[in-house]
Amino acid sequence: MSKTPAMFECQNCGHASAKWLGRCPDCGSWNSFVEEKRFRFHDAAPAHLRGDTGRGGGGGAMLLEEVSTEAVPRIDARNPEFNRALGGGIVPGSLILVGGEPGVGKSTLLLQLAHSLRDEGVRVLYASGEESAQQIKLRAERIADSSGAGARDGGGIYLLAESNLELILDAVGETDPGVLVVDSIQTVYAGSLDSAPGSVSQVRHAAMQLLQLAKTRNLPVFLIGHVTKEGGIAGPKALEHIVDVVLYFEGEGRRHHRIVRAVKNRFGAAGEVGIFEMTSRGLVPAVNPSSLFLMDRDRLAAGSAVVCALEGTRPILVEVQSLVVATQYGTGRRVATGVNYNRISVLTAMLEKRLGVHMAGSDIYVNTAGGLDIDEPGADLGIFAAILGSLRNRPLDAHAVLLGELSLSGAVRPVTQASLRVREAAAMGFRRCVIPAGNLPLPDPVNGIVIEPVKTVGEASDLLFG
Repeated sequence: MSKTPAMFECQNCGHASAKWLGRCPDCGSWNSFVEEKRFRFHDAAPAHLRGDTGRGGGGGAMLLEEVSTEAVPRIDARNPEFNRALGGGIVPGSLILVGGEPGVGKSTLLLQLAHSLRDEGVRVLYASGEESAQQIKLRAERIADSSGAGARDGGGIYLLAESNLELILDAVGETDPGVLVVDSIQTVYAGSLDSAPGSVSQVRHAAMQLLQLAKTRNLPVFLIGHVTKEGGIAGPKALEHIVDVVLYFEGEGRRHHRIVRAVKNRFGAAGEVGIFEMTSRGLVPAVNPSSLFLMDRDRLAAGSAVVCALEGTRPILVEVQSLVVATQYGTGRRVATGVNYNRISVLTAMLEKRLGVHMAGSDIYVNTAGGLDIDEPGADLGIFAAILGSLRNRPLDAHAVLLGELSLSGAVRPVTQASLRVREAAAMGFRRCVIPAGNLPLPDPVNGIVIEPVKTVGEASDLLFG
């Protein structure tokens, strides 16, 4: 490899500079520049990867009309929730990044995936730079039968406790797997680079090598990535641009459920979620996700309302809880968990202006039951009703679902996929659904539930609290 000059790169964002800087001009982090030796991928790549450096499989340029449009069959992960997050299954030749906080269940989920694929006759290579083969074996015995019983011919799980990129690529050539799992991308290093594992150049180089491996061999590759204290995947942001799919693992250690959210997906809709329940035998797909986020509906307390949030293409019923109390200070506090803090401030100001309710002297706490984060405007009407119900100490109907986006003028704006949300509410046994008048008539009428349209927050207040 020809000698190339060294550069200084920010370990937080990947910004390159010819000289050392105390503060990164891009991300603003201090003392994050480290000297990195520059490399050319074509020189550093193994011999079996140098022939094709493009994403399309080589062969030169061709006319758009000559490109085959035959659908590529996806690999069934035998996990409905994981298939949903991926957009319908695993696409051959895709590079998938799974990120999450330590202990959330990333390795457990992918080890379960390896067992499911093994039973379908798929050979899986699980390369781990953080755990030994014995540790992986012990975890596999807890979550599944790892003896090989039930595996079809050709299927099997190969364990490789190695973080050297060249040795991992050699193992791929020896075992010829159908799926490769790398746990984790921050521990992988290339011997051709002088920088430490986890640095910007090492992470970027390893991701590019594995990308070429996936495209040239038509091999699905899963990368496990750690999440920093700021909430992003460790390493340069370019890592998320290189891969085809980015899945974020969400969920607190004290919760019994986990959520896999597709932040980026070149083969499906971004924003899809898969919901799992954490059990003693690993992660189990949730049979009825809405039931996880609903409390006892026989009697709702004042300040509680049920909304139907749309996560990707899936409607999920969530209980929104609010508590309004007199403040002990001059200005009331606003505390939001699971919903956007700024949205709570806007809704509170709108409520005070349009209904003449004094809210400046009250502390307002808003929370979503179950820990699901709601970031769509279709839940505005439910949050508004929960705050108003707690202020007036008036409970809502326990069998009512609220849908609607609120504008600053106090109008209730239509929501997307109204029929889908109403159908989910009816399936969960709700008897009333308050929706914006602009959503009527529904494209697909739903039987068994009463539809009550509203146009303004004043109409909604009169309808809900009489």
